[in-house]
Amino acid sequence: MNSKKVGQLGERIAKEYLQRKGYKILAKNFKRKWGEIDIVAKKKSSFALRGATEDKDKIIFFEVKTIQKKEGFLPEDEIGTKKKRQLLKMALIYFCEQKISLDTSYQIDILAIELFEGKAKIRHLENAIEDRY
Repeated sequence: MNSKKVGQLGERIAKEYLQRKGYKILAKNFKRKWGEIDIVAKKKSSFALRGATEDKDKIIFFEVKTIQKKEGFLPEDEIGTKKKRQLLKMALIYFCEQKISLDTSYQIDILAIELFEGKAKIRHLENAIEDRY
């Protein structure tokens, strides 16, 4: 399978995974000339966790990285400093275009997907990219 098909399969797997986990998909492949965000989502409802309530209005931007299994190599290894900066910039562009307050809580997560012998292994790395670049 070529890399484009691997990426498309990974994004389908990621979308199904997020829906099963209770996320509402707001946008897929939000693309502008400066970059792309694979999936924009939010939790469908808030829930209590150890006395705290999760921010139900938080927007989560997902970078999906998919590879066919390679020994000693992880999908998230492909996300360098340049890509991180690009994702942060694209999150702000999304807010501006959708007329969402820049004070809105958000995070950027990575969905790392490894394909091996017809199976997919998914790692959800929450808040993997912080606004410090």
